[in-house]
Amino acid sequence: MRTRFILFFCLIMMFGRVEAQQTEKLYLSGTGNDNTVNWDFLCTEGMNAGKWTTIPVPSNWELQGFGKYNYGFNKEANKGREQGLYKYKFTVPTAWKNQKINIVFEGSMTDTEVKINGKLAGDVHQGSFYVFRYDISKLLISGENLLEVKVSKHSANQSVNEAERKADFWIFGGIFRPVYLESLPQTHIDRIKIDAKANGIFTANVSTSGGADKINVELVDAKGKKFGSDFSTKITANSTSIEQEFKNPALWSSEFPNLYTATISLIKNGKTIHQISKKIGFRTVEVKERDGVYVNGVKMKFKGVNRHSFYPTSGRTTSKKISIADVELMKEMNMNAVRMSHYPPDGHFLDVCDSLGLFVMDELAGWHGTYDTPTGTKLMKEMMVNDENHPSIIFWANGNEGGHNRELDHLFAEEDIQKRPLIHPWEVFNGFETTHYREFNYGIGNYEHGHNILMPTEFLHGMWDGGHGAGIEDYWNAMWKNPQSAGGFLWDFADQAVVRTDKNGELDTDGNHGPDGIVGPYHEKEGSFFTIKEVWSPVFVEKREMTAGFDGGFLLENRYAFTNLNQCTFEWKLKKLKAGDDAAFKAGKADAPNIKPFEKGKLQVNLPTDWRSFDVLYLTAKDFYGKELFTWSFPITLPTADAAKIVVKTASSKVTLKEDAKVYQVSANGIDLTFDKISGLLQKAKNAKGVVPFSNGPILQEGVNNFKNFTAKTDGENLVISSTYDKKESWNTLQWTVYPSGWLKMEVKYFPAEYFTTFVGLNFSYPESEIKSVEYKGNGPYRVWKNRMKGQQFGIWKKDYNDSATGEPAWQYPEFKGYYSNMYWCEFVGKSQSFKVVTDREDVFLRLFTPKKSKDTEYDNMSPTFPNGDISFMNGISAIGTKTQKPETTGPMGMKNIYYDFDKDPSRALDMTLYFDFSTSSLRGGTTKQSN
Repeated sequence: MRTRFILFFCLIMMFGRVEAQQTEKLYLSGTGNDNTVNWDFLCTEGMNAGKWTTIPVPSNWELQGFGKYNYGFNKEANKGREQGLYKYKFTVPTAWKNQKINIVFEGSMTDTEVKINGKLAGDVHQGSFYVFRYDISKLLISGENLLEVKVSKHSANQSVNEAERKADFWIFGGIFRPVYLESLPQTHIDRIKIDAKANGIFTANVSTSGGADKINVELVDAKGKKFGSDFSTKITANSTSIEQEFKNPALWSSEFPNLYTATISLIKNGKTIHQISKKIGFRTVEVKERDGVYVNGVKMKFKGVNRHSFYPTSGRTTSKKISIADVELMKEMNMNAVRMSHYPPDGHFLDVCDSLGLFVMDELAGWHGTYDTPTGTKLMKEMMVNDENHPSIIFWANGNEGGHNRELDHLFAEEDIQKRPLIHPWEVFNGFETTHYREFNYGIGNYEHGHNILMPTEFLHGMWDGGHGAGIEDYWNAMWKNPQSAGGFLWDFADQAVVRTDKNGELDTDGNHGPDGIVGPYHEKEGSFFTIKEVWSPVFVEKREMTAGFDGGFLLENRYAFTNLNQCTFEWKLKKLKAGDDAAFKAGKADAPNIKPFEKGKLQVNLPTDWRSFDVLYLTAKDFYGKELFTWSFPITLPTADAAKIVVKTASSKVTLKEDAKVYQVSANGIDLTFDKISGLLQKAKNAKGVVPFSNGPILQEGVNNFKNFTAKTDGENLVISSTYDKKESWNTLQWTVYPSGWLKMEVKYFPAEYFTTFVGLNFSYPESEIKSVEYKGNGPYRVWKNRMKGQQFGIWKKDYNDSATGEPAWQYPEFKGYYSNMYWCEFVGKSQSFKVVTDREDVFLRLFTPKKSKDTEYDNMSPTFPNGDISFMNGISAIGTKTQKPETTGPMGMKNIYYDFDKDPSRALDMTLYFDFSTSSLRGGTTKQSN
C-alpha cells in the first residue's frame, strides 16, 4: 500500500509538473473508514494492551479491539486514559525537493505528539476535532522517514476534557481522520477568506508567504464554463484583499445549491507559482434584529437536526459515502439545515452540504465545559481556517449548553470575513432565543410575547420512540405561524450505537444515552422519519374529504423559500385495494400550479369519471430534482361500504341457541360461540379446526363494564343477545348479533369514566405467542401515537410479528406492536387459527399487544401507556413524551382525550361496532410481507 501511494504521487509529479502549482497531497493514511492504511501500533491499557501490532488509520482504536470503551458520563477515574503509540515509514517524492512540506492531521483524539525521525514536529496538539499541521520540511531526510505519533485519549489539559470528553456521547481515542503530507512552493498562499454575496460582489482576503507580484482570480461554474472575467491585484502586504462584481450569479441556497470554483493564483515574474481552488457559493446571510434570519433576502424557517460524526463500526471515523448518505436522508425528510453537534465535522460532510444543499451551524466544541482561552483561541482559528469558505455554513456556535467561553466570542467576527451570526446554543444570546427542550406552552408564550428570534438549537429529544415525530406537528404549526420564529433543530439524527469489540460485536447505546435518532445506527428508518417528512414537506396540502362533490381541486401552500411550485411535479394514482393481490389502478400527472414561495393556490387534478369506483387516491409531489417530497393518501370508500361488501349475513343454515344459568351457547354455519350470561363477554369461539384463542371481551378501557340484564331473542333469521340500558346502573350497553352465516356483530355504546382519558376503547384477550402476522386495511405501515399521526399512507398492509422496540437491537422496523389508525378491517393470522375483524365505523384504532417499555430516565417522561388486554379497538389512544417532556407538554395533540357528555344519554355515547369472522376461510397462512 505504501509503495502504491508513493508511485502514484511520483507519476503525478513527473507528468504534471507544469500544472503542479496546486498544493499537492500525499496521504500517509487512508481517507476514511472505507479506505485505510495499516500503521504499527501499541495501546498502553485495556484490550490488547502492551504489544506492538498494526491498526488501520484512520480509526478509533476501541473499534479495532484496543483500549477501553467509555461513554462521556462515565465517572470512573481510570476510564479512558490509555495512550496509543503509532509508527509509520514513508518516503517523500523527489519532486518535492526545496518545497515547504507540512504534515496534516484532520482529527486526532485527543492530545497528539508528533515526531519525524525522532524529533518533535512541534508542540503537542490538544483538541480532537480540528485540522492541525506542522512544517516538517527541516526534519525530513532523503529516502525513508519515520513518523511516530503518541495519542493520549485523556488530555493533559483539563479544559479540553471538560469541553470534549465529559459529555453526553461516546468517548473514543485514536487518529480518526486522515493524515497526509502537503507540498507547497516556498512562495505560496497561506490562507484564503472568501465572501461571495448574493448581489454578485466577490471579495477575497489572501494571505501569502515568500513574496510575489500579484494575485489572479478565475471563476468557473459547475459545468466548467468560465464565469465573468479573470481579475487581478497587486500584492502590497502579507494579506491582500481583492474584490470584483459579477453580474447575475446563480445563487446558493439549500434548494438550489449552485456552486462555482474560484481559483486563486499567486504570480511572480509573470509565472504562476501557486494555486488554490475553492468551491464557493454566492449567498448573503443577514440577521434582522427582533425579526429573523434572511438568506438572499428571504426570511428563513430552519427545519434542522443535530448530527454527530459517527458510524457504529468505526466510531468518529466516517467517509464521504457516509456523509452523502446522511445528507440525502436529511433531505428526504425535507430538512434544510443541520447543526454540527458538538464539534466541527469532517471536511467531506461540509462538501456534501455545499453540493446537495443544507444550511449548516458549525460548532466549536464545549458540551457543558469550556476550553481555556489560549486553547480555545487556537482551536477556534483551526476550525475557521478549515471551514470558513463553505457556503453551507451560515451560523457559528461557540460551545453547547453552558460550554461557552465568552472570551472567544469576539474572535468569530474578527476572523470571519462573512460576519456570519454567532450562536450560544441553549442561551438567549446575540438576539437569538435558542433554549433547549422548552415545553410547548412555555415556547408558545415566548413566541407570542417575546422579542428575540426564536430558534431552539435542540427540541423534541428523540429518545427511543418519543419526541421527533411525536409533537412536531404542534411545534411546527406554532413555529410556522410566528414571524419571530426561525424554526429549530431536532435532537438528533441517528442512534449512537457502537459495535463493542469486547462484547462479541454487540451494538451498545449505553442504555438510554444513545438511542436518540430518527434513524437507527445503520440508518434504519423509524416511524418518526415519515412524520417529519410530511410535516416538513415544503408543499403543504390542505386536508379534504373525497366526497361526491370533489372536483379534483387541492388547496396548496408553498412553504419553499426560493422555489415556485411550477418547478415541482405532481402525480396522482387511483387504486382499488385488494387483499393479497396487486390492485387495479389508474394514474396520471397534474399540471404544477404557479404558486410563489409562501403563497397559496390550487392544484387541479383531472380525474377520470369513474374515480369513485376506486378505494383511495394518492397524490405525490416531487421537487425540482425529481425527489419525492411526500405522497398523501385520501380514502374514497368509507368503512361502512367495505363492511357491506365483506360481511356475509345470510346462509342456508340456521342459528341455534342453548342456554343455562351461566352461558349462552350459539351455533351457526359451523361456528360455535359462547357468551357469559351475566357479563355478556365473549368466552369462546370455535370452528371446525378447533378453538380460536380470541376471547374475554369487550372489556372497556377507562370505562365501566356495567353491561347487565342480558336477553336473547330472534330477529328474523338472526339471534340478538343484548344488555338492558339503565341510566343509573347499566348505562353502557352491549349487543351481539349472530347471523346464519356464522358472522358475529358486536355493538357497544359506552361512556368513558372520566372527562380526561388516556385512551378509550375495547379490549380482548389473545395470546401473543399465537400471533404470526396481520393483514389490515388502514393507515400504515408504521404505528402511531396520539401526537404522531402523520406520515402514514392508507392501504392494505401485511406485517409479520416482531418484538422490536424502537432504538434497540435489532432495529427492525416497522415495529409490530402498537397502535394503528383508521382501521377498516384486520385479519389476524395465528399459528394455528386465524380470524377477521371488520368495522363500519370511521376513525377506529387497532391496538396490537403491548410493546416492551424501554428504560426511561428517572422522570419517566415518555409514558408510552397501553390499554389492558392484548388486542384492542380504540376510539382514542395515548400520546408519547420525550426524554425531557411528558406527553401533555408536547402540545395539544399530546394531551389526554376529552369527553364531555356524562348525562348518560345513549344518543351521545361513544359507539363501537365490529364484525367477527371466525370461520376457517379466514386462514391465509404463509409468510406475509409489508405492502400497500
